[in-house]
Amino acid sequence: MKEIFQIFLAIFLAELGDKTQLATIAFASKYGWWKAFIGAISGLALVNLIGALIGEKIKDYLPLEIIHKFAGILFITFGILMLFGKL
Repeated sequence: MKEIFQIFLAIFLAELGDKTQLATIAFASKYGWWKAFIGAISGLALVNLIGALIGEKIKDYLPLEIIHKFAGILFITFGILMLFGKL
């Protein structure tokens, strides 16, 4: 249960105030909060399901240390691209 809360908190904080939340706000203003909520939940659930399934398969082929390093490099790259307005 502790792991689920840690995952929830990490995803919650990462999504707070990002482009996805801003898009949801825009959709809610156009279509109403209920439709925006259902659409946003469905989209996030599907994309996270894909990520979870891929993550589970990757662990069979790569050591966890390499996966962590790759994820770190990817986050740093995205941060630099965002810093320079390329993303």
